[in-house]
Amino acid sequence: MITSESDSIARVVSTGSLPGWNEVESLTSAAHERYLTLDDGEIADYIPVLAAVDPSLFGLSVIEVNGAAHDAGDSGHPFSIQSISKAFVYALVCEEYGHAGVKERVGVNNTGLPFNSVMALELNDGHPMNPMVNAGAIATTALIPGTSSAEQWEVIRTGLSAFAGRQLVMDGEVYASEMATNFRNKAIARLLESYGRIDADPLETVDIYTRQCALLVNAHDLAIMGATLADGGINPMTGQRVVSPEVCGDTLAMLAASGMYERSGEWLFEIGIPAKSGVAGGIVAIAPGKGAIGAFSPRLNSAGNSVRGQRAIAYLSRGLGLNLFASKASSRTQG
Repeated sequence: MITSESDSIARVVSTGSLPGWNEVESLTSAAHERYLTLDDGEIADYIPVLAAVDPSLFGLSVIEVNGAAHDAGDSGHPFSIQSISKAFVYALVCEEYGHAGVKERVGVNNTGLPFNSVMALELNDGHPMNPMVNAGAIATTALIPGTSSAEQWEVIRTGLSAFAGRQLVMDGEVYASEMATNFRNKAIARLLESYGRIDADPLETVDIYTRQCALLVNAHDLAIMGATLADGGINPMTGQRVVSPEVCGDTLAMLAASGMYERSGEWLFEIGIPAKSGVAGGIVAIAPGKGAIGAFSPRLNSAGNSVRGQRAIAYLSRGLGLNLFASKASSRTQG
């Protein structure tokens, strides 16, 4: 164990600032224009309703922690949040149970395997390893407080709405399409139950998890949700505290380690900020203390990440100085 909750030292944060409003606005537009005609990747077709989406859609949004907004393209087009919901449900659970409790139950390490892997569970004695793969996300959803599945669902819907700064609604068509085809998730939930990793009814938990994935958002919403994590848990549009600064730190660490699935290391190496993707084509990327980027484009690479979204975020990370690992010589060592 690297640290413990008994470590008594005040946390000091390291943040920076974005360039001026005009530069952020210009770079957001330039990123959208630069990758608008990129046609690499394929639309997710294993969820039937997602296969019908227009592949030309592309939206981009940057929200600063001061509430400044920069939008380009189809940033207001609705789509289902899918796996991006994992990050924010994880934050809600961390707020409820604390750092150590969730770490023990769900785990923090990358599996190195696909997001829906059953093998990852079996190789680790039923431990889901991290909350960003399906096994860990189902185990996390099972921890949401409530005396019934209806109460748990409302906690999730209300919590994610607070992150977005508006009331989110579920897409019934997406939910029905996923429930008709999510046999692997049901099997994963049963396997978690067999290892004693979830106490709730496994099929009810999968139902709640499927509902959370079917919540409708847009790229602008994702950027607000990400900026809430960037600003220590305070929504920059509403001023509401959604979660604590400590929970934001835990969530961003999870995203850095596993948010882009088995490509997370490559993502950090090339782009350098925590992020989470979803198979509908959304990505949220967060620069702590600065703001967040929401992207939407449905063409995906083999790992299930939006191709245009990744390229646009990489462009903005370089242009806006978002890479957490970038450094330069101090003034005293130059000259």
